[in-house]
Amino acid sequence: MFTGIVEELGKVKNIIRGSKSIKLTIECSKILRDAKIGDSISVNGICLTITELGSNAFTADVMPETMRKTNLDKLTSSEKVNLERALKLSDRLGGHIVSGHIDGTGTIIGRIEEDNAIWITIEAPGAVLRYIVMKGSVALDGTSLTVAYADESCFKVSLIPHTADITIMGNKKVGDKINIECDVLGKYVEKLLGVGKQETGTKKGLSLEFLSENGFI
Repeated sequence: MFTGIVEELGKVKNIIRGSKSIKLTIECSKILRDAKIGDSISVNGICLTITELGSNAFTADVMPETMRKTNLDKLTSSEKVNLERALKLSDRLGGHIVSGHIDGTGTIIGRIEEDNAIWITIEAPGAVLRYIVMKGSVALDGTSLTVAYADESCFKVSLIPHTADITIMGNKKVGDKINIECDVLGKYVEKLLGVGKQETGTKKGLSLEFLSENGFI
């Protein structure tokens, strides 16, 4: 479990490509201070497991399913990546609860600077956008951000200078593919309420009748 508060920018040292997988080695320093083999590290928002550990780098195996669901297939040698260690229960939760399990990818279709802020517009599939809520939280390449605008085809976030400086978000450009993890709370609520599920041949969704039947009103 992570918070979406990026701790360090790592650099891709080596990529060994299989037919559908990769072995990824990343140079870093802060992340390695108390690291051990088997630890979880968020790499651009993706929860990866340390399989090899050196003095200035770690290696992780990336399986085919992760390659299909994320933008790791676009990584190149020497490229910078967002890194975060797993959350300690004693830490402040500066961002929001992030699992490191990517819901899908989006494409940056707009970038505009407004005074000290950078507006990023992201086009995403409907399966992702259904969980994007105005003023809610979203993790983009592992960076916890607030949704500033959302409609049926895209959403926008606004970066402060600090976020742009210490994460890879500040260098994103139009056309880039980005990892998206929606706030897990919305997905659990949908699952528990059975929204959108088929039951006895009828679609069950939120309505005043449904809320009354289940004791909410």
